[in-house]
Amino acid sequence: MYPESRPATAAGAISDAQWMGHPRGLATLFFTEMWERFSYYGMRALLILFMTAAVVGQNPGLGFDAGTAGAVYGLYTSMVYLLTLPGGWIADNLWGQRRAVFVGGCIIALGHFTLAAPMIGLPDKPSFFLGLLFIVLGTGLLKPNVSTMVGDLYPAVDDAETEQQREEWGARRDAAFSLFYMGINIGAVLGPFICSTLGEKVNWHWGFSAAGFGMILGLIQYKMGDKYLGAAGTFRTDEPAEVVQRRGRSFTLGAVVAALVVATIVWLLVSGALGLSLETFATWVGYGILLLSILFFAYLIFGVGLAAGLTLIFVALSALIPSMRPGMTAVAGGQWAILMTLGLFVLACVFLLIAKHGSEGVSIEKQRLMVIFWLFLLAAIFWSGFEQAGSSLNLFARDLTNRTVFGWEMPAGWLQNVNPFFIIVLAPVFGWLWTWLAHRDKNPSIPLKFALGLIGLSAGFFVIMWGAANATPESPVSMGWLVATYFLFTCGELALSPVGLSSMTKLAPPGRLGQMMGVWFIAAALGNLFAGLVAGRLETLPASALYFNVAVFVGVAGIVALLLSPLVKRLTGGIR
Repeated sequence: MYPESRPATAAGAISDAQWMGHPRGLATLFFTEMWERFSYYGMRALLILFMTAAVVGQNPGLGFDAGTAGAVYGLYTSMVYLLTLPGGWIADNLWGQRRAVFVGGCIIALGHFTLAAPMIGLPDKPSFFLGLLFIVLGTGLLKPNVSTMVGDLYPAVDDAETEQQREEWGARRDAAFSLFYMGINIGAVLGPFICSTLGEKVNWHWGFSAAGFGMILGLIQYKMGDKYLGAAGTFRTDEPAEVVQRRGRSFTLGAVVAALVVATIVWLLVSGALGLSLETFATWVGYGILLLSILFFAYLIFGVGLAAGLTLIFVALSALIPSMRPGMTAVAGGQWAILMTLGLFVLACVFLLIAKHGSEGVSIEKQRLMVIFWLFLLAAIFWSGFEQAGSSLNLFARDLTNRTVFGWEMPAGWLQNVNPFFIIVLAPVFGWLWTWLAHRDKNPSIPLKFALGLIGLSAGFFVIMWGAANATPESPVSMGWLVATYFLFTCGELALSPVGLSSMTKLAPPGRLGQMMGVWFIAAALGNLFAGLVAGRLETLPASALYFNVAVFVGVAGIVALLLSPLVKRLTGGIR
């Protein structure tokens, strides 16, 4: 039996109703996320195709080249996940997860309908960028908090009284997140089918509208299932109400100022007034995301001193390295500067562990923060490869894949359904597998699962590299190449992504659950951004060469993660 983790009051109690062996509240969150992912993946299947479609014709697009479209795609998809960090903070400090999810869903729906606004005569580009901005803001509120509420339905793993109980509770959470992940992918299947058919075959803006209606259905379902959530996701604080209200006013003012700054930067970039290409700007944004992540963990583990020192080191190296290498661009210098800063932080962590060994030791909280940072890096590498599905592999499906079936050419976006279809089929299998192994004390550790995920992704890229080597626009290859690739992607994803979501809820320090869930999505932000930049290289690099480079990079990371997994496992404090 699992201990009661619900409040004693009837109003706060979680419903005793069950759904597939889990609390009934899981179904509410399952379908909320399903419809949100319907809207997101339905629109994502159209995004790069719409941007690269010609500005004239029966169904005109924006006419961007692959490099610009890839940069916009990377910036948009990265910002979707980057804003989950302030979204988690809002839930933890102002609203609670439940309210944040609802408000975020409303803003997402507004964004999709704004993308479709040219149907009623509004201009294309302003509506396009404003719609993306709304979706970014809304997803930042919804995405981390609906996942946090899933974990809130279950007892804390650290409250277990025995090691066996800890194993079973952890496996039960993993199984719940695997089911939750299946809901994500049901939405990811339905979205491209409906939105791609409408967008590619009728009008792009019809596809964007369908995504908006999907989000509205999710909001209706969320409100109807509210009674099954009990106290999960409600705002809890020991602070006086006036303190929370004052914090809320300060946040609102800061948010308005930040929104105006971002809108101004976007306008200056699009108009060319900044004198920067979108690709260059996106690259520096990527460096900035990684640097801020390093500084955040440096502050949590070591304090403000090391965080400030690493900042100064990065700034100095960014200026010094290009001056020492004639002909080196500032972007290339920034790349070396961020890699060296990352290396210094990793060395500081290793030195701390070595210096404290045999004395009082490093606190379990700091050890787990180091593990979270390691998982953050591996997840960022994973998503930088995996998210080629929505960018370069989507273009591969359109330009180099034979999609004709019985004389009818299917929309390119339909091939986006292969991965979520495999997720739906295999997620219950993986969920059952982790539980079955846990009962036999053979459940792979979290870092080992991450390593297996990277190796599976690398294998998928080697497959599509082989297919791309034989593909030309005049002689496109079979869809089987993409199907095989996405099957391997799916196996890697199921070993890493739902386990990663669950691991954040298990490893997060007290009071930082929302922030650590936000950190998990920042890894996705970083990976998505570089995925878009990598896709833009299709302008100058053959597809087979591009996929070979990605396969080798991800594969090497997977092997390193595999070798280090026993060491990282020791830092989790028994969490699996």
